[in-house]
Amino acid sequence: MNTGKLKMALAILLISSIVFSCKKEKGNDGGCDINMNSVSGTYKLTSLKYKASSSAPEQDYLAFMDDCEKDDLINLNANGTYNYQDAGTICSPNGSGTGEWSVHGHILTSDGLMNGTITSFDCRTIVYNIDDINTDGDRLVFVMTKQ
Repeated sequence: MNTGKLKMALAILLISSIVFSCKKEKGNDGGCDINMNSVSGTYKLTSLKYKASSSAPEQDYLAFMDDCEKDDLINLNANGTYNYQDAGTICSPNGSGTGEWSVHGHILTSDGLMNGTITSFDCRTIVYNIDDINTDGDRLVFVMTKQ
């Protein structure tokens, strides 16, 4: 191969690697579009952390939940409805129910169970938080994992 062809091949290889390594920004840390279809699925709460302020130590709030709440599942349907299942160890009274949910941009809303700002979504795990719950500057971070 002559020098001109070698330089051309290297240039094409370099340009190709740059083009294919630069993926379209999806607008969140996880790389998946945040919309009703992509977020829909069955989830389990896998982490719940609270910080009283930005400088306060993080506390594991999942540890404070009853065991019968830690195994519950929520099925978010793409049509905007959800089914909350008091799965595994059943609480008394049973916490199962249904309702409505939606996603607009990074804002997750429902008629009670899930509300907050989505900070990460990788098509399997959704992380969202609620700020200023008890005091200005506090934060509750939920991690829900698809089952």
